[in-house]
Amino acid sequence: MKLTHLISGSLLVSSLVFGAYAHNHKAKADIVDTAVAAGSFSTLVTAVQAADLVDTLKGPGPFTVFAPNDAAFAKIPAADLNALVANKAALTNVLTYHVVAGKVMAADVVKLTSATTVQGENLAIEVKDGKVFVNGAEVIATDIETSNGVIHVIDSVVMPKN
Repeated sequence: MKLTHLISGSLLVSSLVFGAYAHNHKAKADIVDTAVAAGSFSTLVTAVQAADLVDTLKGPGPFTVFAPNDAAFAKIPAADLNALVANKAALTNVLTYHVVAGKVMAADVVKLTSATTVQGENLAIEVKDGKVFVNGAEVIATDIETSNGVIHVIDSVVMPKN
């Protein structure tokens, strides 16, 4: 058997196993619990807790969250990130800028040029060279379904104008 067939077969099995796991558990885990379980959103979860947004993101929704992972937050200088987390109003403004009301799956996101956030400002959406960008941040994972919405992972924290 060729190596490419083995790799393709392994990826297919991994996708099926993960897909079955996600399918069986998506109704149980909300956006916050899904982010915690993923293990790559600890900074985001800490920020959501500091902004007192946990109950909101555990609410019925549905919500679409463009979620920066820990690597995205690592791009922000530590002093700036600490100052943001210390300022609850500014932190809430930034975090709610990553959330869109409703459940917008990737197939629908690529048809949009913008989306209004719960913070009130619009996110610019662009498809370029087969990749999707939200305010310049690349969407690196899509359609992580939760009981109250969907998460799309982005590689940078996006900042509102106001």
